[in-house]
Amino acid sequence: MARRQKEEMQDEVQKDEILRELYLKELRTQKLYTQYHVNPLRKDRFLNLIHHAAQGPRKKYPETQTESQEIGWNADPLVDPARDDHRLNHYRVYQDITLYKAKMWSLGEDDRHK
Repeated sequence: MARRQKEEMQDEVQKDEILRELYLKELRTQKLYTQYHVNPLRKDRFLNLIHHAAQGPRKKYPETQTESQEIGWNADPLVDPARDDHRLNHYRVYQDITLYKAKMWSLGEDDRHK
């Protein structure tokens, strides 16, 4: 009961002094580490984790882990991309007028929309 009355009688200056002392005690016991290193006893495991994280998902897992990974998981083309097959490859072909306009635009003519 006496302790409670004593605490009630403390003014703001005494409370600030107590907080200051607590702060200084904490500063004495804390250390700020700015240099970090890998534990040499666990270095191999750490490096394996880093290399595993850097791999793509297809190399990490034998099959998809989420629904989103199913899109594009099998990235092999469905059709052989033969370059000489004109059904799938539509190359830009210049005729006389299109070749003329392409040259004019490359020289800086600004009448593209005329």
